Amino acid sequence: MRTSQRPDGEPAPPVRAAIVGTGNIARLHIEALHSMPDQVEIVAAADADEDTLTSFGNRYGLDARYGDVEELLRGASPDLVHICTPPGMHRPQVLACLDTGATALVEKPPALSLAEVEEMAAAEGERGPWVATVFQHRFGSAAQRARALIESGELGRPLVAVCHTTWFREQSYFDVPWRGRWETEGGGPTMGHGIHQMDLLTALLGDWVEVSASAHQQARSVATEDVSLARVVFANGAVASVVNSLVSPREESYIRIDLERATIELTHLYGYGDDDWRVTPAPGFEERVTAAWKAGEAGVNSGHAAQLGHVVAAVRAGTAPPVTSAESLRTMRLVAGIYASAFQRRPITPTDLGPGSPFHGRMNGDGPRW
Repeated sequence: MRTSQRPDGEPAPPVRAAIVGTGNIARLHIEALHSMPDQVEIVAAADADEDTLTSFGNRYGLDARYGDVEELLRGASPDLVHICTPPGMHRPQVLACLDTGATALVEKPPALSLAEVEEMAAAEGERGPWVATVFQHRFGSAAQRARALIESGELGRPLVAVCHTTWFREQSYFDVPWRGRWETEGGGPTMGHGIHQMDLLTALLGDWVEVSASAHQQARSVATEDVSLARVVFANGAVASVVNSLVSPREESYIRIDLERATIELTHLYGYGDDDWRVTPAPGFEERVTAAWKAGEAGVNSGHAAQLGHVVAAVRAGTAPPVTSAESLRTMRLVAGIYASAFQRRPITPTDLGPGSPFHGRMNGDGPRW
């Protein structure tokens, strides 16, 4: 197990990090890693597309370049591997990393199904290596502040919530061969886009106990949905409206949680800062709520850098990095629950999504009924 200090008390050497998949999202990873040079050494990159790999390697000064993850693992011996490939490739690449002792940090969605995520989680070691999922919206300071206030009970009991990811993607977006297909992307906006907002919602409100949903093909020529709508009930009694859309010309990401003593709101698009949050105290609680909100964490925007700082620190310390497989599974079960409810046309609980469910092995289950 790696530790943040050597036996002689000196700091541990930097984490040896590598990147698999050198498309657009990899840029966010490597630039975040470059912001912590004393903690990370970027040792290699891999991509099956030689031109993309060459361009990425030249841009970021990486000489060690490989055609696939297996070659990279043999040649570079990384401690941490960033999986930035399309979702259909995640499972085998993560398993390859874990098999050689490297912790894997995987882009969302972590895999195509609950079964695949559970297989990845089962391959983790008790003391590592681990698999973590990129859910960076959890790590902005305002989200940390909101979570602390909700968990402490300072704002009272959560009552009702809204979680909307209303984005816009033209048909040309889906011309990339792996997009809009169950077998390669795992789903539509519920799986690949709104999952960030839904993960933040579950991070703030905790376990969910029931979902009722519908899914629709409104405007895009795809095999998956382009819109879903859900009612989600949480274990703490809160009820939420969840909308995921790729057909909304005025794009917005929006979360609202109404508690007994305040309303918390977040309005942004692909990332937020402290100023994107708004807190409205209930009558009679103005001073108490305002003081509590101002006293919390501040100054950190959401984004890959915010989460990667925690991931690298955990790897250096030999502890499980966030977001853990257990937390990812809770969010993935909500995604699967929305699809199961929409296609089976009934309310779904987490216990309905075990190995005996068709939605355990694939998000479209036994086939959409549009």
